[in-house]
Amino acid sequence: MPTPSVVHDAMSSVVLTIGPAHTLRQAAELMSARRVGAAVVLDPDTSGIGILTERDILNSLGSGQDPDSETAGTHTTTDVVFAAPAWTLQEAADAMTHGGFRHLIVLNEREPVGVVSVRDIVRCWTGHAPEEPSAPRVHAEADAVTV
Repeated sequence: MPTPSVVHDAMSSVVLTIGPAHTLRQAAELMSARRVGAAVVLDPDTSGIGILTERDILNSLGSGQDPDSETAGTHTTTDVVFAAPAWTLQEAADAMTHGGFRHLIVLNEREPVGVVSVRDIVRCWTGHAPEEPSAPRVHAEADAVTV
């Protein structure tokens, strides 16, 4: 089997989508249950796509903020660099290095179709298969929470 060389072959097709009103605790619980390090934040009011990562949650907790009152929308990165499924893994790694982040949302015709992480790229480059997840790895979409 050839080593994946493009984002489409390396990305996780598990896309956890949450709304900006989710609390950080809710986001962390969903991310943990699905074993993902990032959630795509869709804001229906702005038609924008953002990303909330485990690092964003950790930074909030580390600064003493309450995960039950802080919302995803407050901590979401909205100035996002997106990857295309046809990008090479080198292009994705270069974008991550240049931007200082570890996850890229993969868009196909303006719709999120996956997330590629540094870990995904390293696994491909080293020839290691992805870990077998203990939780089902299916497309997951969380219901929006009204606050």
